[in-house]
Amino acid sequence: MSDEVKVAIVTGAASGIGRSCVDRLERDGFRVVRCDLRSDDVGMVHLDVRRENDWRSVLKTIETRLGRLDVLVNAAGVSLEGDTVESCSPETWATTFETNATGPMLGMKHSIPLMRRGGEGVIVNIGSILANVADGEAAAYSASKGALCQLTKSVALDMARKSARIRCNVIMPGYISTPLLDRFPPASAYAARTPLARLGTAGEVAALVSYLCGDSAAAVTGAEFHVDGGYCAQ
Repeated sequence: MSDEVKVAIVTGAASGIGRSCVDRLERDGFRVVRCDLRSDDVGMVHLDVRRENDWRSVLKTIETRLGRLDVLVNAAGVSLEGDTVESCSPETWATTFETNATGPMLGMKHSIPLMRRGGEGVIVNIGSILANVADGEAAAYSASKGALCQLTKSVALDMARKSARIRCNVIMPGYISTPLLDRFPPASAYAARTPLARLGTAGEVAALVSYLCGDSAAAVTGAEFHVDGGYCAQ
């Protein structure tokens, strides 16, 4: 990438993995546009990833004020209660898919044209190991993350053919110590399921995001990366 200050969008930036991605990319020298649905933090841009008009508005502002976009990190996601197949309501199913799959799709749809004008770009989607090893108590969540994984590969192939310097990858975190996981205690039970016998950290996920956004990963696209303490190797 050029020597100019690079611009990144991070969704779900108010907490957890999203917040750690903001911190890491800022340390890497990016100007980060921090986006979230529920936050009054100074400098946070309101974005409901499910709403196409919200994406249009945010990208238009970035184009007008900053003139470029180099990185999109789709970190916003939800996991709702009542998510077994028998208890999952149509509303729970719809909200989960709209946030975890439709949101990243809309983000990519509206970010890619601005990236293309700059000649290059990187997209990192935050998936989940539950795309590979489903959880019976997370039907909509597992299905939505599986959809995101396949969407990532589709976008990567499309960009490789049309705009080879725009790359798209997905990170599949395992059990990470975040406020989202704190809703489903005890943490020790999740650590016990993991071969490394500990939870991962949001900073470890952000470190991989940093690598994927850098020039050292210029040949990496359409790939899945597990940050799961060996969980999926079992």
